[in-house]
Amino acid sequence: MRILIIEDEPKMSSYLRKGLTEASFTVDTAADGKDGLFLALHEEFDLIVLDVMLPELSGLEVLKRLRMTKNTPVLLLTARDTVDDKVAGFELGADDYLSKPFAYVEFLARIRSLIRRAPRATRDVLTVGDLEVDLVRRRSRRANARIDLTAQEFALLQLLAERQGEVLTRTFVTSQIWDMNFDSDTNVVDVAVKRLRAKIDNGFEKKLLHTVRGMGYVLEDRS
Repeated sequence: MRILIIEDEPKMSSYLRKGLTEASFTVDTAADGKDGLFLALHEEFDLIVLDVMLPELSGLEVLKRLRMTKNTPVLLLTARDTVDDKVAGFELGADDYLSKPFAYVEFLARIRSLIRRAPRATRDVLTVGDLEVDLVRRRSRRANARIDLTAQEFALLQLLAERQGEVLTRTFVTSQIWDMNFDSDTNVVDVAVKRLRAKIDNGFEKKLLHTVRGMGYVLEDRS
């Protein structure tokens, strides 16, 4: 998942970038509204963190121009916490609003909530490192070698690839792939993940399918 931070305070920008990077997001930054708007319009991001008080162009002006062509989720940051400021941001198309100072845990929770709510772009081929998942032909390849998967294995891989970088719980995976209530006594998810891992990771030095103890599974390139 790729996030753009448009923030003119170097310490704040560095702090947020470090935290989001450690949370497995890919992060780009811009220090003023003009550069931030250019990146937002010419690159693809899953979410934009936008400070209201910016040089060159204000955050609200950036948001106004962005909404003319793109619906990328936007989290506004501001030191001002008045109702009028919030209303102005929401009327221009902001998706959420966070007043400074704030706790990082709340910031991260807001980020993850917005990403979960956002419609996902439809793509024909998903890539994770050197792994390719062709959604049209229902095929997968790694390092240009074809990987043969069952229909269920491909569905599981597609789910993980579409949400790469996100830790998916067993309950969520079960509801999406098997469409049944999760039974904590069954290991159907663990068995399916083990079989998929054997096909996409075995024989490769770099592992892509990871277990997050006590939480679930995540597909990501950690290099």
